Amino acid sequence: MRKKLFFAAFAAVAIAQGAMAQTNIQLFYDFGKDRKQVTGTIEGFHVDNWGNTFFFADFDAKHDANVPTGTKAPTGTYLEIARCLNFWQDTNMGLVSLQVEYNGGVYRGYHIPHALLVGADVFLHSQDFSNTYNFKLLYKKIAGVSSKIPVQFTFVWGMQDIFDIKGLRFSGFADFWFEDHTLFCDETGTPYATPQSSPYVFISEPQLWYNVGQFIGVPNFHLGGEVELSYDFGSTKGFWARPCLGAKWVF
Repeated sequence: MRKKLFFAAFAAVAIAQGAMAQTNIQLFYDFGKDRKQVTGTIEGFHVDNWGNTFFFADFDAKHDANVPTGTKAPTGTYLEIARCLNFWQDTNMGLVSLQVEYNGGVYRGYHIPHALLVGADVFLHSQDFSNTYNFKLLYKKIAGVSSKIPVQFTFVWGMQDIFDIKGLRFSGFADFWFEDHTLFCDETGTPYATPQSSPYVFISEPQLWYNVGQFIGVPNFHLGGEVELSYDFGSTKGFWARPCLGAKWVF
């Protein structure tokens, strides 16, 4: 029974995340002053007898005035895929999984280095699984990049029907990792005369979604948005908040 309850928990998480068919598509407009672009995302969460798999792929599109005919294809793509393995569901460690993850992509002609992460995931939840929390401690190896402490800390949350409003969901993640990288712009986006360096990165993307489709007979449809909060992320110095508005369709 404990094993069945464990996998029931994963199924409850999938449902709470609005992933009945375990796949969704999101479309955002990014209002960040250095962005002003559209981003499409495909996201999936799949459960099986060995654990679960999560993935997402982003596709950015931004008009480029330097191209005579404008941008005709995505200007950037980024992929993350994570596999949580758990073969010990019937033990006291049943809520702890082994995680393996891959990240990589390209943005405006520049490669985002491949990254491989390995570590542990701890899953916590409310009694009815409407609120779920994952804490992850991961070893992170980025191709061609040095790091004094090759570690990433990740927190993922999902809170369903918040404020007792049916269909209102608050979710997101926060990542902090160590990475020796170069910063080419200051907090205002102005290029440095001499590039600066930073030993760490922080990024978080809280999202708020409301299931407006429940009122028109299409519960697949959600409206909402996110705010990308970051510090020394990419090649830009300091703290940035980039708001986005979007729509989501759950299959």
